[in-house]
Amino acid sequence: MPLTRRQIYRRRRLAVFGVLALLIGLFGYSAGALLRPVPAAAAMLESSDALTTSLVQQTTPVAWPGFGRGAIGAVGFDGVLSSSGEQTPFPIASITKTITSLVVLEAKPLAAGDQGPSITLTDADVGFYYDTIAENGSAAPVVAGSVFTQRQMLEALLLPSANNYSISLAVWAFGSVDAYLDAARAWLDARGLTGTTVTNTSGLGETNVSTPSDLVTIGKLVLADPVLSSIVKEPTAVLPAIGEVENTNALLGQYGVTGMKTGTDDASGACLLFSADLQVEGRTVTVVGVILGADDHTVLNEAVVSLLQSVPAGFHQVQLATAGQSVGSYSTAWDQAAKVVVASDASVLVWQDTPITVESRARAIDAGAAGSTVGKLSYTVGAGAEGGAATIDVPLALDADVAPVTPWWRLTNP
Repeated sequence: MPLTRRQIYRRRRLAVFGVLALLIGLFGYSAGALLRPVPAAAAMLESSDALTTSLVQQTTPVAWPGFGRGAIGAVGFDGVLSSSGEQTPFPIASITKTITSLVVLEAKPLAAGDQGPSITLTDADVGFYYDTIAENGSAAPVVAGSVFTQRQMLEALLLPSANNYSISLAVWAFGSVDAYLDAARAWLDARGLTGTTVTNTSGLGETNVSTPSDLVTIGKLVLADPVLSSIVKEPTAVLPAIGEVENTNALLGQYGVTGMKTGTDDASGACLLFSADLQVEGRTVTVVGVILGADDHTVLNEAVVSLLQSVPAGFHQVQLATAGQSVGSYSTAWDQAAKVVVASDASVLVWQDTPITVESRARAIDAGAAGSTVGKLSYTVGAGAEGGAATIDVPLALDADVAPVTPWWRLTNP
């Protein structure tokens, strides 16, 4: 039986609406598939333990003597790296003259290479000479009317360790010894050197004391001053009214020693505040150390040499990360993959087993070009590192392109 016109119309209408419904469904699906957010790919990174396993260093013994007390540090490193014996205040004898020099130069600055103002010595300075002789202190001759430069006065008190010239220089700079001592106390307080006390300009007597750690700090301050650092490394100098004087530091120029100041009296025994340039991992490290309380300078110098020979092995150039090193990966849902690699080399010089920790961070990505930065490694290095306790950031990058998700993938992955 042929279809009626009503039936034909009804069937046509159903077909049209069916097609429309299909088209609307396909459009809705496509729009949803193409527009819906696709989760970004998170980085899978190595654990902190895995990244720091190779950074653990071995400790090596430091050859401290069996007598006295001491400490050693290094320029660019915080505080003391190693110490021996009691660390309480102890008489420091003529090492005190380094403090005298630093305090005078704060009041009367002197530029590197300059001689400074002329200082004419008087009968009062001759009196200081005889007073020093009377108290059995180290002294250098004085002639009234002789003219010294400020630098020459510093050489007179630091090289032959002339007590009388330390008095003359302090009086010239401050007007009196008492005024100098007030300035010295303020100078020490301002630098947190609470273990150090000075009661005169020369260090004679048991009341001039310091701790080994304070002396390491003072030694670093001497090296940081271009005038004093150049003077303490002079083996000799020719001075007005005195003639040629020799540096009392018998180790100067040997075993890398570049200074700095001897000290000797009954209360302190033989003492040496020293600096030395040591070869460490193909580079030069300047150490500053002190040993107090030796029986004599022969015993003391032998101890310093043994100490210096043992120190380089305690430093380690640690390779924190190497460019190209893989530390993780990305894998996207749309079948893209790339490694997370270190973008640049990073290393640090540390003392002994200075602790090193690391935190790794990398952002989630939906695309990226090879070489683009995606995160960083943050290394925290303890105080026994060059530059002191610090955080060293190393960038992380992709080793390959990560293409964005494609429309086809979206349509075929509901």
